[in-house]
Amino acid sequence: MTKATKQISKLFAAMVLAGVASHSFAADTIKIGIAGPKTGPVAQYGDMQFSGAKMAIEQINAKGGVDGKKLEAVEYDDACDPKQAVAVANKVVNDGVKFVVGHLCSSSTQPASDIYEDEGVIMITPAATSPDITTRGYKMVFRTIGLDSAQGPAAGNYIADHVKPKIVAVLHDKQQYGEGIATAVKATLEKKGVKVAVFEGVNAGDKDFSSMIAKLKQANVDFVYYGGYHPELGLILRQSQEKGLKAKFMGPEGVGNDSISQIAKDASEGLLVTLPKSFDQDPANVALADAFKAKKEDPSGPFVFPSYSAVEVIAGGIAAAKSEDTAKVAEAIHAGTFKTPTGDLSFDAKGDLKDFKFVVYEWHFGKPKTEVSPQ
Repeated sequence: MTKATKQISKLFAAMVLAGVASHSFAADTIKIGIAGPKTGPVAQYGDMQFSGAKMAIEQINAKGGVDGKKLEAVEYDDACDPKQAVAVANKVVNDGVKFVVGHLCSSSTQPASDIYEDEGVIMITPAATSPDITTRGYKMVFRTIGLDSAQGPAAGNYIADHVKPKIVAVLHDKQQYGEGIATAVKATLEKKGVKVAVFEGVNAGDKDFSSMIAKLKQANVDFVYYGGYHPELGLILRQSQEKGLKAKFMGPEGVGNDSISQIAKDASEGLLVTLPKSFDQDPANVALADAFKAKKEDPSGPFVFPSYSAVEVIAGGIAAAKSEDTAKVAEAIHAGTFKTPTGDLSFDAKGDLKDFKFVVYEWHFGKPKTEVSPQ
């Protein structure tokens, strides 16, 4: 990002931040920004992110905090909109917040991360899976979730080896996350000798997918992979059922939300989804899962535990560095291994986890999902 671009971004931020709440902070706390969608079509995922991060802050504080200081949550709404994410990132800097859990959508995370890197703010995303985010040599950017370059092949290999469809379509929402993972799935399928008969994008926010469904029926498609989020796939599932398209569907963690069943109803039955492991089902995490339930919060969402772990990594990095200097903390995070509810986490030079596996689940309408990954 050039200096001129940063100046424009800051001017834009000043214009739009009337809608972002101002904050006052205690001087003896370590501020942790939580940046993600509190509003907009994927706010349900933001709920997971805020729930997980705030629980970690609460539990770390109950144990005495970090180096004698309590953590303080500061919430920011980017609505998963790239322009609003830039405004939020500038607000984070202006507020003096040096550590951020976020952002959530890849298209928002990437422009925000430019600002954080320039301004010395550590960002750990628990949800953005686009590989592009960590390919730029940044030192302040980390994530506690895997990459689409791993999730795409996991889905593609499962489709080729276990579903074995005859005619495949791969669709996406034309956005960084959706198109990126759809492209990875297509490449994996083609390497396995599976022909992709249809590879096309739809517009995020569309409500009528009749023409696309007609095209899929004409091509005799029996399997559809969709890269994107649950609002569009839910409608595609429901309309496909109504129009008699007999095809199995699959999507990434961006569709793994109970809201998809609210949209698609029984048309969501049997949907395949790649997700992080169900960390809430790990026997080691029973007490933590119960703590969420006691607050009437759902611990099963794919971004809840990775968000909790992001706070744990920040706290662990500060403790290891014996400093809140973000350059020193970033070095400590790169060098360390951190015990978290999602495993013992360590990071490569790019800020990506050294080991993360996506799991294939089958969705059930009105019942818990079941793991179908080969053991």
